[in-house]
Amino acid sequence: MLSTKTRYSLNPSFSHLIGIAVILLSLCLGIGRRLVFDWFDPLHCNSLVNRGTWLDLDKRIWQPDGCMLHQYNSAAAGKCLGTRQTVFIGDSVTRRLFFQFAHLLDPSLPTAPKDDGLKHANHSLHASSGSLVSFYWDPFLNSTHTFNTVSKGDVSQNQSSAYGSKQPALLVLGGGLWNLRYGDSSGGLPAWEANIENLIHSLSNGGLSDNVVFLPVEEIIQSKLSPDRAKTMHSSDIDAMNSDLYHRIYPSLNSHSSSNLPIALPLAYNQMLDPSETQDGIHFSDAIVSTQANILLNLHCNEKLPKRFPMDATCCRSYPSPGLLQLSLILLLFAFGGYQLWVSRPEDRSLNSYISTVESSPLFVLGVSILLIFLADRTGLWLKEQKLFSAWTFGFLSLVGLAAGVLSMKHSDKDLGFLNREQTDEWKGWMQVAILIYHYLGASKISGIYNPIRILVASYLFMSGYGHTTFYLRKGDFGLLRVAQVLVRLNVLTVILAYTMNTDYLSYYFAPLVSMWYMIIYVTLAAGSRFNDRTPILIGKISLSATFVTLFFYQLWPLENLFEVLARVFKIQWSASEWAFRVKLDLWIVYVGMFAAVAVLKIQELHLTDSPRWPTAVKATTGASALAMLWFFIFELNQQSKFTYNFWHPYISFLPVLAFAVLRNANAMLRSVNSQFFAFIGRCSLETFIIQYHLWLAADTKGVLLVLPGTKWRPLNFIITSVMFVYLSNQVAHATGALVTTICGKKPKPAALPVATSEMMETPASANQDLSANSNQSRRWVDRLADGPVSPPRRPSFSKLWQKPAEVNYMTRLAIIGGVMWTLNVLWPKA
Repeated sequence: MLSTKTRYSLNPSFSHLIGIAVILLSLCLGIGRRLVFDWFDPLHCNSLVNRGTWLDLDKRIWQPDGCMLHQYNSAAAGKCLGTRQTVFIGDSVTRRLFFQFAHLLDPSLPTAPKDDGLKHANHSLHASSGSLVSFYWDPFLNSTHTFNTVSKGDVSQNQSSAYGSKQPALLVLGGGLWNLRYGDSSGGLPAWEANIENLIHSLSNGGLSDNVVFLPVEEIIQSKLSPDRAKTMHSSDIDAMNSDLYHRIYPSLNSHSSSNLPIALPLAYNQMLDPSETQDGIHFSDAIVSTQANILLNLHCNEKLPKRFPMDATCCRSYPSPGLLQLSLILLLFAFGGYQLWVSRPEDRSLNSYISTVESSPLFVLGVSILLIFLADRTGLWLKEQKLFSAWTFGFLSLVGLAAGVLSMKHSDKDLGFLNREQTDEWKGWMQVAILIYHYLGASKISGIYNPIRILVASYLFMSGYGHTTFYLRKGDFGLLRVAQVLVRLNVLTVILAYTMNTDYLSYYFAPLVSMWYMIIYVTLAAGSRFNDRTPILIGKISLSATFVTLFFYQLWPLENLFEVLARVFKIQWSASEWAFRVKLDLWIVYVGMFAAVAVLKIQELHLTDSPRWPTAVKATTGASALAMLWFFIFELNQQSKFTYNFWHPYISFLPVLAFAVLRNANAMLRSVNSQFFAFIGRCSLETFIIQYHLWLAADTKGVLLVLPGTKWRPLNFIITSVMFVYLSNQVAHATGALVTTICGKKPKPAALPVATSEMMETPASANQDLSANSNQSRRWVDRLADGPVSPPRRPSFSKLWQKPAEVNYMTRLAIIGGVMWTLNVLWPKA
């Protein structure tokens, strides 16, 4: 541990140089890849069907090279295909694909043919969505029906009227193994090659289908073949057939006679095969074939998906062009930022002067950050891939984060008090590190990890309730200035992203949640505030508030009516049921924080720590806290699923939260030690939580961002994107704090969630020491903001809004901002 007198010192411009260099490197890599590798495949359609790898050892998560698969369900697939037909023609391998494709369309449909002895029959399955999926048995792909289908699109005369167009939406052809198995009667490879040439020629002469997929000849597992099959079926022949197929299909597409017919040869299908997934060497497991069927849907349907968030399908899909309002906001923010930087340019041309100028230009920092976020998640500048949970990776990253926190421990020369500023920053920091790892690896499906993460979210809300209650009970300042400052600080980044990324404000979850609870705390304590010094009345107010809020969210109609008013007046479309679910998960932990704040203040007021029984009480509480923490982990690990745990969470979350607070403050030594790394992350935890949606993660949190192309480079990508992500989050934290100055007229200190100050939370033994001398240094920005405006309010002047915004009354500025937001909501194009 480092004492306060022995701290490491770095050039302040060093971190900026590293962050800027990584961002510039990432931009160069992205632009270079787009120009060189993506020029002929900008939508990654070829990547979807030709290149990929299994992310997991169980062969369940297939990752195309550089893009994200969409997992189709029956509703999405049915909406894409409508009443159009999908036709499969081929052998038993194609038939298995047909059944899995139909099962994706409608889970009630079978996954295999009936065991009725009619192995080589045609099949037609009707999906509940109205789509028809047909299979025609033709293992040699040389029947008259097959050539009529590929040349004229005439699938079946008696089905054309019932299923719209005679031409199928998707035509899938597959064969070749029978030409090897029965080479003597079929003519072998020469006959196959001649037939394929005729098929390709027929396909090139007519627009018979939206998409044509020619399946590669399936690779075999020689060691698992029956003796009869092994005599005539050889991998070398299959390789030669696929090579011939490849060179016949793609030159025909480039010729003048191809009519730009969309033909796909999914070579990735053979890359997906694994010896452990087959019993006879030819037919593979339902899981693998179902993934192949999902690739067909991604190929045909991704471009038809609604162009709105979450953009969780990036294979064979273009990004939506930004709307006029959306693009205007991004460009205006960037332009104003550039102007602010220009007018603030230093006379001193040193590096430190430029860095200082950038830091003092919050609009520029915010404009650049928003532009980078937009490029990251609304364009193809950088790649996106699916998440992969690995217990080993989760453990390793957790240990690395813990090591960084421990190695940066700092020891203070005095007792900093219960839940002091550095400690709450540290608490938020290590929780944020855990949440980021949890999100990056997609660990939400693991109940044993999900449950403790829910406790971390509850801890944030506990600190919010504790800190705001402590402030209001000690300061008694219920002026609207602080309300404006806190709400602007919590929401400015979220609101900007909601417009510039064309997302939903509530989708960012955390900022709306803590904002709502802040207002509940404020109203609870402001109502009858003159009675807050009377403990029974104060406890009664908090209890009454808890009762009212519980009834409000459990009786859904009040929230539905409120959201209906918001929709009518402000053109805001929010889901009442989804928001109620999120709120009810942590419905009472904020009130636990409020009661804890009252208890700590009463302990200080009554000087209970001076009592001879206090040490005994501390030991008993510490022991009970350790037992409560142990019980919680035993309890949550024994829950059947995370859904079972969710039922219990609102009732038990206060136990581990309070237990940790007590254990972390069990003695003076623990209260005087804190981690500088975790505290740093904690001070920008709000920004990291929000920016991760688009810059570190990708596809609105559904995937991960790749700067370097190639799944094998994921560890290096993790390092590069992490540096860029943390640097931008820290800079945006400073910038948004400075914007509170611009909007509300008082300069705040960059911070994350507002919590109580160390001076507020000191134990009575230290509470009276150095109170005045250290108040400036130890107080959080929300407390200093509450002291009032820099100057008395003056008459509003629109000419001063840009040149001297501090001279305009903050209520006027907020009203103007609100009016602009309402106008944007009214004019914003409906999804």
